[in-house]
Amino acid sequence: MAVPSGMVNTAQGKGQVPSASEDATGSFKYTNRLIREKSPYLLMHAHNPVDWYPWGEEAFAKARREQKPIFLSVGYYTCHWCHVMERESFSDPGIAEIMNRSFIAIKVDREERPDVDRIYMSFVQATTGSGGWPMSVFLTPELKPFLGGTYFPKDDNYGRPGFRTVLTRVADAWQKDRDKILRSADQATQALQQYVNADIGETNNLQKAVLDKTYQQIQASYDSTHGGFGAAPKFPRPVVFNFLLRYYARTGQKDALEMTLKTLREMARGGIHDHIGGGFHRYSTDAVWHVPHFEKMLYDQAQLAVSYTEAYQITHDPFFADTARDILEFVLRDMRAPEGGFYSALDADSLIEPGKLEHGEGAFYVWEAKEIEPVLGPDTAAVFDYRYGVERNGNVPAEQDFQGEFKKKNILFERHSLAETAQHFGKPEAAVRATLDAARHKLFAARARRPRPPLDDKVLTAWNGLMISAFARAGEALDDAKYVNAAQTAAQFVQSKLYSTKTGKLTRRYRAGEIAVEGFLDDYAFFIQGLLDLYEASFDVRWLSWAIQLQGMQDQLFWDSKNGGYYTTSGADPALLMQTREDYDGAEPSPNSVATMNLLRLSQMTDRKDWRNKADKAFAVSSPRLEKFPEALPQLVAALDYSLSKPKQIIIAGQPDAADTRAVLRLVYERYIPNKILMVADGGQGQKQLAQWLPFIASVSRKQGRATAYICEDYVCKLPTADPQVVARLLDGKS
Repeated sequence: MAVPSGMVNTAQGKGQVPSASEDATGSFKYTNRLIREKSPYLLMHAHNPVDWYPWGEEAFAKARREQKPIFLSVGYYTCHWCHVMERESFSDPGIAEIMNRSFIAIKVDREERPDVDRIYMSFVQATTGSGGWPMSVFLTPELKPFLGGTYFPKDDNYGRPGFRTVLTRVADAWQKDRDKILRSADQATQALQQYVNADIGETNNLQKAVLDKTYQQIQASYDSTHGGFGAAPKFPRPVVFNFLLRYYARTGQKDALEMTLKTLREMARGGIHDHIGGGFHRYSTDAVWHVPHFEKMLYDQAQLAVSYTEAYQITHDPFFADTARDILEFVLRDMRAPEGGFYSALDADSLIEPGKLEHGEGAFYVWEAKEIEPVLGPDTAAVFDYRYGVERNGNVPAEQDFQGEFKKKNILFERHSLAETAQHFGKPEAAVRATLDAARHKLFAARARRPRPPLDDKVLTAWNGLMISAFARAGEALDDAKYVNAAQTAAQFVQSKLYSTKTGKLTRRYRAGEIAVEGFLDDYAFFIQGLLDLYEASFDVRWLSWAIQLQGMQDQLFWDSKNGGYYTTSGADPALLMQTREDYDGAEPSPNSVATMNLLRLSQMTDRKDWRNKADKAFAVSSPRLEKFPEALPQLVAALDYSLSKPKQIIIAGQPDAADTRAVLRLVYERYIPNKILMVADGGQGQKQLAQWLPFIASVSRKQGRATAYICEDYVCKLPTADPQVVARLLDGKS
């Protein structure tokens, strides 16, 4: 079969996600130029009959030369509805013929190019009132948007136009009324540029009232029955936990703590948690955390591991420590590259049976009751089914089974507690726990024989930064050197693969030996945070030194010298319509929020007033939203809490690996002390390096030959002490 005109005829490999362009023999009729790309999402479309281009000048030049509109499709590899649109529309030769004739088709991976996604998503949200992926936007040859939406079904349905109809109408309008479209696109672009600069403030006197208002707004949406915030669908949104736990530490407001703990407990017991393999799915489609959207994202694992770790530091309840370990062990097993970096995601969809093309959401994770008993035997299966809510006819309510994929299927969740299960079967809790542990191991082995969910194996600098923070902080609190070592190995991976010593800059993505895309603000901010957390877990001063270097580069590339705060891009790419700024703390924290916290921590670690001033300007530029809708920025409000406090400067004089030093450090790690910096004066090169930034550290030394704690505020220290009981009292704020 000839390759359609303008498409690449190459025999490179197939992507992992089944494509409707693939026939029963595994062969392809078409191959387009996306086959040259490394993004798994782009490769998923490499055998569509659509004449796809990646984002770049080749496509733009063709659109200008032929005066055709651009169809821009943005999504990501683990996006369920992206798969649906690929199968329904982009694999259809008839639709492809319309696209190839009338449009220049561009495909973008939003995780590689969040800059492109952010600009056009702002347009879609402004013009339609909502957003999502796949995102579908029509552009002029000058890249200005004039029509947008998200998922389009292939054909007209329920009075709404299908994708075929939309394509035909846009192509016809482009031929007949192009001037009107161009004027509309100009107006939309101007409105977008104004939107980017809207809500810029300059208030420098933000006070504690902002913290109280944030708490009140979050509390108003709390679901006291099931935990979480708002109605279905429910997202974890760990940035809210970050704020609430800080608010509890500041005020003693127990409701702030209980809202967090209940939500974390309910999530861990729900179907959003993978009870067999560990880790958490993306979100719950219902209000009770039972029926998830099954993809597993690295950024969720990273942030939730931190939330459960902090909950453990506050409560010392092993439940939270165990859940944190559950997440981290899953990541080490299923999401770590052999070289030490962390992969991006596991897909929600997978093949239902080996060797066939039929696939479904959650197919890897769900169980029929009849599948469990042969693995466990009838007696153990009865105990397991009672504990995890397994029913003969399935446990997914019909109203949650939108596509009929879960008939007779069970999504495991903790319907009954361990104590209830033990009582029901008249057995000791310890015996039931051992039975269930063995059962999960057997089901894990059985599940491993199923077709695995496709893996998005690109390594993103930003998300690796979040994961480095998680491993470093859990390694501290859980006293597990394995986790700190995992964080160090990942940092070394980024240093060797995604950092240029020549330019001092980070790159965003690594996959299959290729690095691509200059780093964005989130790559710098999240990775700097990871390095700061890694220093406070390992006390290897090179991580702190590198963080300081990267902060300088971040300031150079992204700082808004006029208003304050950071742009998300450097402004060096002429193809982008504008520089954007991001301050919403959503599924991921805003890079501006994390960057502001980094500035505050670094200013404490180096006594650099310019970084403290930058943090103040970052608060000022976001002041209108902080004063009106702070619930949208809980991570930035957490940074404001740090700014309004007197952070503890904790310096331990001693060898980092010595038993007496570790004993003193345990007193710090076992406590939740959010507003602090932690350093070790090792009496050698590390201490000399620290003293270049904080000269008073040069005189810090052990007393009586033992590891000694210096606990300070504003660089004024209490009397140094080597007595653990005194250290504990000082850490708790007692004299």
